[in-house]
Amino acid sequence: MRQLYPLPIHHSWPLYERERHFALGQLLDYSLDAEIATGSRGAHRIGEWSCELADNRLSWSSEVYHIFGLPDGAPISRDEAAGMYCEGSRAAMEKLRAYAIRHRRGFTLDAEIRPMQGERRWMRLIAEPVCAGGAVVRLRGLKFLVPAETQL
Repeated sequence: MRQLYPLPIHHSWPLYERERHFALGQLLDYSLDAEIATGSRGAHRIGEWSCELADNRLSWSSEVYHIFGLPDGAPISRDEAAGMYCEGSRAAMEKLRAYAIRHRRGFTLDAEIRPMQGERRWMRLIAEPVCAGGAVVRLRGLKFLVPAETQL
């Protein structure tokens, strides 16, 4: 996402539209469709992630570690991961994250990151809140690299 202020609401979407926004693989109990689950990802390297809101514990698939230039399974805190977002992208992500939690909405964002290894790159972040007992308890979604010409 290019830096725009105030942040456009069109990056946020109601949960009933999740199928449209997860067209690359709808998340249902952390299961992606067969094509993605079998690893037929081509160059896109689609990764799953989640963040427990109670303790900000991250859970990443191997593909997300690859996107961030980290060894598979390396310990990383949410603060460390957020620190790899370039400033404008980090601000947009944090604003959309807070809005998603407060209003129970998903969001899609193209974010520029500085991975631990490699050059700056753009990834698409798709997120949705997970509710239990009327409260948002987790965010989960997909991350994958996007070429500059296809950014939102």
